[in-house]
Amino acid sequence: MDSTADSLDAAAFLQIWQQFDRNDDGYIEGKQLDAVLQSMLGESGPKRAEITADKIRRMREKLSCDTRADGRLQIQELSAVILPEEENFLLLFRRETPLDNSVEFMRIWRNYDTDSSGYISATELKGFLQDLFLQHNKSITPDKLEKYTVAMMMMFDKNKDGRLDLNDLARILALKENFLLKFKMDACSQEDRKRDFEKIFAHYDVSKTGALEGPEVDGFVKDMMELVKPSISGTDLDKFRKALMHHCDINRDGKIQKNELALCLGLKHS
Repeated sequence: MDSTADSLDAAAFLQIWQQFDRNDDGYIEGKQLDAVLQSMLGESGPKRAEITADKIRRMREKLSCDTRADGRLQIQELSAVILPEEENFLLLFRRETPLDNSVEFMRIWRNYDTDSSGYISATELKGFLQDLFLQHNKSITPDKLEKYTVAMMMMFDKNKDGRLDLNDLARILALKENFLLKFKMDACSQEDRKRDFEKIFAHYDVSKTGALEGPEVDGFVKDMMELVKPSISGTDLDKFRKALMHHCDINRDGKIQKNELALCLGLKHS
């Protein structure tokens, strides 16, 4: 972080960023970088006079390795260089702790959607952020927590309805590529499909019990839905989950056994 940005906070950073990220996709064009840096570094009050072309050049050099092939720069990449560590935490953690499995994502979603509304309210988001700081062994004051909650709602509540849906949370929590994209089961032989099924079931059976339950079913449903519908809501997921359980949970124990899922997918499970 450049010393000229010591007093720049996350809210001010976001306000300036949004002036340049006109289509609100989380990127700016490389040709805008000098103007963005000038505005952000210039927010440091008394140190404004110290902003020079040389400092802009050095900042550009720090960012050069983060610039994409298409010449664009992502918000997290700039904030990592500009913001103090504490202010940048909420953006940085997303890159530092990507989730390996949609099961973990859905466990988090269910945990903080405490009223099962299909959305996370500002109050529920505050609980999520507080736990996040504790998980990373960082302390936070109530005022700071309130400020971060407001900033995160501003940043990720795209439709401005005062709550976050599944897609909003997915923008906050970095998920690796949908696991099901690795497989093209319709184009495979029956033998290949059986082998792929074993890999798929093992991926979602995080508890290794031989049955999918709770967030394991949720994670599988989420990834299945995203294959045909890239943007899904909590309501969409709950409807599809209910239909899947009705069709696949043959013994009605609230779980999907391995042989039950195989039958659902048209496979003969040995």
